[in-house]
Amino acid sequence: MTTPRVGFCGIGRMGEPMTQRLLAAGHEVAVWNRSAAKLGALTDAGAIACVTPQALGECVDIVLLCLGDGKAVEDVVFGEHGLVHAATPPRFLVDHSTLSPALTRNLARRWQEATGSVWIDAPVSGGTGGAQAGTLAIMAGGPPDAIAAVTPVLRTFSSRVTRMGDVGAGQTTKLANQAIVATTLAGLAEAFVLAKRAGIDTGAVPQALQGGWADSVLMQTLWPRMVTPPDFATGTVRVILKDLDAIAELAHTTATVQRVLPEVRRLLKDAAERGMADWDLSQVFRIGEAESAPDA
Repeated sequence: MTTPRVGFCGIGRMGEPMTQRLLAAGHEVAVWNRSAAKLGALTDAGAIACVTPQALGECVDIVLLCLGDGKAVEDVVFGEHGLVHAATPPRFLVDHSTLSPALTRNLARRWQEATGSVWIDAPVSGGTGGAQAGTLAIMAGGPPDAIAAVTPVLRTFSSRVTRMGDVGAGQTTKLANQAIVATTLAGLAEAFVLAKRAGIDTGAVPQALQGGWADSVLMQTLWPRMVTPPDFATGTVRVILKDLDAIAELAHTTATVQRVLPEVRRLLKDAAERGMADWDLSQVFRIGEAESAPDA
């Protein structure tokens, strides 16, 4: 496919920088967002604003979704004036949202039956920084030839696109990713409070551990945000909780015993109930900071 026309639905923290990179690469891009007010910077950069997903679907070859949850995806695709109603549907629908694999397979089947078009689940990892830098990791599920066809477009905002299997495999891989993120987050939060209460310089910890076994992208990203609270959230408690719900569903359907993640989920639910649902993930350490051990 040469110079495909691209549509993007869902202009949020991730969608805006991803779309900016598509425009910078010279793609003709149509955009839609539930709140049209968020489209200004993109239309100024040359994007074409569409009034409905249906209208967007009728003028592009590939449509990319980056939406908050399964309901949002289903509404944009199958709801009133949804993509499925386009007179000439796009050849490929690529969903960068994070959903349960079972829901993804169901939506993909409905989409293929209604349009004859291909659904690719392609969740991303790397946060807003990765989207801005074009270094996101994409784990994809779908037919090999379809993924190969859309890869040049996806590489405008990613450093790698890896086919993990049939539809749903990308989402399964993303949930494994989120399981690692969530458990590491909890470990970092407890380690931060331990270091702080013990009186060491918490700001020096990432450098001290750099290159060691405890080092990671999460250590280098989240720990400094614990030391100095960020002005805005790059990932929220609400989002990771939604993903943990999907992980619990997958664990149930695969008869997988989980011991650590349920505890992490309880921690994050506690954070949400304390009014932290839309806080940056790094700030969950504040729960531990406010507590003392029973025998303290």
